Amino acid sequence: MGGAMIDGLKPYPEYKESDVPWLGQIPLHWAVRRMKYVLREKDARSTEGKEQLLRVSQYTGVTQRLRAENSKAPDTRAESLVGYKKVQPGELVINIMLAWNGSLGVSRYTGIASPAYCVYRFGNETHPWYFHYLLRTPIYKGRIKSVSTGVVESRLRLYSDNLYRLESLVPSPDEQAAIVKFLDHATRRLNRAIRAKQKVIALLNEQKQVIIHRAVTRGLDPDVPLKPSGISLLGYIPKHWEVTSLRRYWQVVDCKHLTVPFSEEGFPLASVVEVQSFYLNLSRCKKTTSDWYRVLIEGGRKPKRGDIIYCRNVSVGASAFVDTDLDFAMGQDVCLIRSNNQNQRFLNYLLRSQFMAHQLELLLVGSTFKRINISEIKSLLVIVPPIKEQNKICRHIDSAIAEFDALITSTERQITLLQEFRTRLIADVVTGKLDVREAARRIPDETEEIEPDMESIEAIEEELQESETMGEAYG
Repeated sequence: MGGAMIDGLKPYPEYKESDVPWLGQIPLHWAVRRMKYVLREKDARSTEGKEQLLRVSQYTGVTQRLRAENSKAPDTRAESLVGYKKVQPGELVINIMLAWNGSLGVSRYTGIASPAYCVYRFGNETHPWYFHYLLRTPIYKGRIKSVSTGVVESRLRLYSDNLYRLESLVPSPDEQAAIVKFLDHATRRLNRAIRAKQKVIALLNEQKQVIIHRAVTRGLDPDVPLKPSGISLLGYIPKHWEVTSLRRYWQVVDCKHLTVPFSEEGFPLASVVEVQSFYLNLSRCKKTTSDWYRVLIEGGRKPKRGDIIYCRNVSVGASAFVDTDLDFAMGQDVCLIRSNNQNQRFLNYLLRSQFMAHQLELLLVGSTFKRINISEIKSLLVIVPPIKEQNKICRHIDSAIAEFDALITSTERQITLLQEFRTRLIADVVTGKLDVREAARRIPDETEEIEPDMESIEAIEEELQESETMGEAYG
């Protein structure tokens, strides 16, 4: 974003000690007050449960929760929304179980939120959106984490009394408004730049899909004799290829349908989030104890190098090739696919092709819950070239998409830099390290709503599922 407006920002002329060690120096004319003087909790409840349901995310703040497809009922696990907490525009909504990671924000909407959340109304001399930006900065997330109550991170809770004791920076109301105006403007521009790069990545992935689909359904020889596949979705295939059900050459092993306890140390669990990339990614996975690990791998369920972990719920059809010798177990909502005489990487490319996506679409038509069972996975039609040809096709795809992957990686890095710049800019402005008063005066009034960039939809889905589970357990 590096325009003159940003490049010309300077610190305030004078600073003073805040007398709060973790805040350090602040602008001379700013005040520090405890949050109890800034906001107060409210507890208005819905009597009918028909209001718009709201959700809270560390990525997107407070958003409207969409209704389930083809359903008139709100998309929620609760049987009734009676008793949910009423929310008005300009009020702060906090998921007390996930406040430590930034799952809080000011609402733009009228609606209702989980009874496990806390809702707060700001005082008259405050600008709610200044505090929205302030409380979501890294320094305040860290402080919120330190004042939350709990033994382990995943069970920390931010109670109102602890929030009230938190020290808050308080510029004058006019300066709060100027800061919000500047940050809204800057955030819009940064988010547009991020979305533009995300569209580039989407286009590159589409081109990758074309290459993969062509190679796994037609092979590499443009002059090879063809035959009708007998499948309208597929058309013609090489004459010497076979179309058959997955079960003919592959074994499909379901996970144990158990909810196991998580542990800080232990054995990794591969679930939905871990199978979004071509190769299994265990870097962010949950872990469980050795006793539960042994239970989960019973009955030939221990994954090994060369297996495919396949998602049968939520992100149906996502698959990942296991290229590690690390001991891990399948979590929920996935299954294992293996073969002793076929190229597993070829199958993984095929599973991620449009041909397989079309099959899944037909299976899931009319389904309220997007999931498939093991028998349906075994019955999926697959294309099977001779093994030597499978190997050759994999080498071709690897080479053909390498340039696309390099461009995607480079663009993802640019997005990361923009996101880091946005985070740093917001933090520097709301904590008084940069003076934006003059810059804000030069910004024309804008009415466009800020659209957050969806930096990691898989992470957002994981967080929301965890958030909703906690809401049910502690609501």
